[in-house]
Amino acid sequence: LKPAAHALFKKLKDEELELLVQAVESRGAWESGCVWVPRGAKQALPPQVLLCRLYRWPDLRQSHELKPLCYCAGGRGGCGDVTALCCNPHHFSRLAVPDTPPPPYSKASCSPSWPDESQHPSTQLLEFSCKGGDWHALRGTENFVLPSPDTSFSRSTSKDSCWCKLAYWEHRTRVGRLYAVHEASVNIFCELPRGSGFCLGQLPAAHRSRAVRRARGKIGRGLLLSREPGAVWAYNRSEHPIFVSSPTLGPPSTRELTVLKVLPGYSAKVFDYEQVEGVGCWHLPGEGPCDPHSVRISFAKGWGPCYSRQFITSCPCWLEVLLNR
Repeated sequence: LKPAAHALFKKLKDEELELLVQAVESRGAWESGCVWVPRGAKQALPPQVLLCRLYRWPDLRQSHELKPLCYCAGGRGGCGDVTALCCNPHHFSRLAVPDTPPPPYSKASCSPSWPDESQHPSTQLLEFSCKGGDWHALRGTENFVLPSPDTSFSRSTSKDSCWCKLAYWEHRTRVGRLYAVHEASVNIFCELPRGSGFCLGQLPAAHRSRAVRRARGKIGRGLLLSREPGAVWAYNRSEHPIFVSSPTLGPPSTRELTVLKVLPGYSAKVFDYEQVEGVGCWHLPGEGPCDPHSVRISFAKGWGPCYSRQFITSCPCWLEVLLNR
C-alpha cells in the first residue's frame, strides 16, 4: 500500500493532511472533519478503501463493505463537493455480517441506506414520567425495580419531536430516567469526556454488582445510534462487541429471537421501519410481550440459546431503544 498511499497524500492539501493526522492519532475518539480528495484520479483502490485498509482494517477489499457514518458529508460519494469525496477512515464503518450457524445469530438485512444529507450528533436530556405513555419501556418483564416517578413533565411532552427514547438497564433494574433523542443521531457512552450525548456514567445507582462494574468498564465510547431513511443504524464505537435484537433483524415471518453480534468498528441496520409494518405484538421467549417498535442492545455480553444468559435481563448492562411510531 505504500506507493498508493504516498500518491494519495501528495494530492491532499496541508489542512486535509492535518485533519487526517488528527483522526488517525485519536482513533476516532473525537469527531473530525471530512478529508477531501479530488475525484477522478486513476488508482487501484478507491481512496476511502485505501486509507481504511491502511489505518483500520487490513483485510478490507471492496468499497461496498463500508458504510459512511451519518455525520460524514462526503463519504457517500454524492454529498458535499461534486469534485471531491471524503476519505477520512474514521468517517466509515464496516457492515456487520452475522455469524452463521449456529444460533443465536442468523442472517439479517444489512443493505446500505444512505442519508440524504449530513447530520451531526447532538442531543438534549429530558426527564419523563414512568407513567402513561412511557410505561411500555417497562412492560413485558417481571420483577423490575422501578425508579422514582418523575412528575416534572406531563404527558404533553409526547408531542415533542423526539424519534426515540433510551432506557438503560442493569440486569432487571432500570437506572435513571428515559432519555429523549431529538436529533438525527446520538452517542451513547460510559464516561466523560467521550463527547456529547447520553452519558451512562452520569446515572447513579445505589448498589452495583462486580459483574455490572466489570461490564461498564467495557462500554468505553459505546455506540452511535442514528435514524436514517427507512431505518435505524447502530455503529459500535467501543473496543468490545455489542449484541442487538429487534423484530426486524430476522426473516419477516419468524417469531424467534435473533441476536446480532456487532464487532468494534462495525455498523448494522438494527431496525427497518418498512419491515415492521403489520407486525403485531412481539413475544420474546420466556419474557412475554414486547413492543415491536423497540430495539435491545447489550454491551459486551451476548444472550440467547447458545449462551448461559438466556434473556437480556441477565446481561449486566443493556439499552432499550423505544421508537416513536
